[in-house]
Amino acid sequence: MDHDAFYRPLGGGRFESTVATSGPWSAAMQHGGPVAALLAHELAGHDPVPGLRPGRFAMDLLGPVPVSPLQVRTSTLRPGRRVQLVGAELTAGGRVVARASVWRLAVPSSPPALLAGAPPPEPPPPLPGEGSWTLEFPGAFTDGYLAAIEGRPVTRQPGAATIWLRPRIPLVAGSEMTALERTLVVADSGNGASAALDPRRFRFLNVDLSVVVHRDPVGEWLCLAARTTIGPTGTGLADTELSDTSGTVGRATQTLLVAPTDT
Repeated sequence: MDHDAFYRPLGGGRFESTVATSGPWSAAMQHGGPVAALLAHELAGHDPVPGLRPGRFAMDLLGPVPVSPLQVRTSTLRPGRRVQLVGAELTAGGRVVARASVWRLAVPSSPPALLAGAPPPEPPPPLPGEGSWTLEFPGAFTDGYLAAIEGRPVTRQPGAATIWLRPRIPLVAGSEMTALERTLVVADSGNGASAALDPRRFRFLNVDLSVVVHRDPVGEWLCLAARTTIGPTGTGLADTELSDTSGTVGRATQTLLVAPTDT
């Protein structure tokens, strides 16, 4: 795979999707990571308020996002000087395929003092000097998103995994990724890294992604400590702690639709 970015800007909130956005289930369907980051990219420039930072990003996937031209439209859902909610809608071929929102929260003039005895955040595991990671199952498309992301596993077992990830290419051609965009490109991989089901027999697609970031990550690499739980009714939950090389930066959750591959 040789691509300059996940998306190429076409102007007016329109973007061309490259094959780098293709997920492992189908070359024609995008992985949720680039989709989430693209929505955050457009929201970053909408109605900015000095002194506010993105504290939570939430996305609902309303259907498969095709590898095709996309249109993003943004709006202010809740104006405010200390708390603001902005939203974005993603369409493909005139059909709404995803909606997202970002809560922007005021940054205090100095860091708040924690109560005595409050436990410090757990340090992340060291970044391995080398390694590789991918999802491998019959029919998996590995020349899209999986080839555009570099991974170095720390531990991995069915239902739980810790892995360091970073994108190999920019999100949007000609633009530098923000901290939130770098986070979202890989945060949607928690369910894939910690797969609790055999991908040859089941699909476990997330219908949403919610990410809370209590501080901006620093550097290219992000550590995902992910755990997947599958309920007896088939609904799944992927819960992922996010860290940079200095410590935790936030958490991601995904609601999973579980279905046999022959349905």
